[in-house]
Amino acid sequence: MFERVCCVSGSAVCKAIYNYKQLFKHSEGKAMNTLHIGECVLDTEQIKRGVSNVALQLNQKFNNQSVVIITVIPGGIIFTADLVRELKFDISMDYISCLHTPGDRNNSSEIIFHHNINLKNQHVVLIDDAIESGGTMKRICQFLTDNFELSSLSIATLFVKPGRVVIPVEQYYAVEMDNDDLLVGYGLPWQNKFRNIPYISKLIK
Repeated sequence: MFERVCCVSGSAVCKAIYNYKQLFKHSEGKAMNTLHIGECVLDTEQIKRGVSNVALQLNQKFNNQSVVIITVIPGGIIFTADLVRELKFDISMDYISCLHTPGDRNNSSEIIFHHNINLKNQHVVLIDDAIESGGTMKRICQFLTDNFELSSLSIATLFVKPGRVVIPVEQYYAVEMDNDDLLVGYGLPWQNKFRNIPYISKLIK
């Protein structure tokens, strides 16, 4: 249950980008630096449909069950906030982080898990905005399975990229991109900025 996306184009997207830039003008008249924001790949309506798509998959899978949602922060915060409000089963929430550079397959940064909830015999869904290279997500999955006696582990993301590594856990997503272009917005950063853009665009370096 996913759609394959190449790119959104046309006057509607141009208008959306223009409106976004106007929205983020400060009172002094200085605009937020939007030079790195390129062509729109997923607009706000597509994102909304994608969130509902993933929520539907999870609701069907975990009907009448209890699940621990673990958000990969900071990237997964926005997607998690939208997603959990459409989930129809009981959830608890926790957080995990592992600093990485977008597109890096060989991330060796420390994994920091808050571990506020007992995970023994729990169904766990790990949530992030996307699986890009997949290297960091694979390490986090291995960390959780090695250190906790989980009943099950799944991943939920808005989209995945074709060049991702194989991660041997069940995955729920709405969109499969047709290339590995670097993207920004909706939680995806560049130089720790642009996570707050409400749509997803190609990065202009």
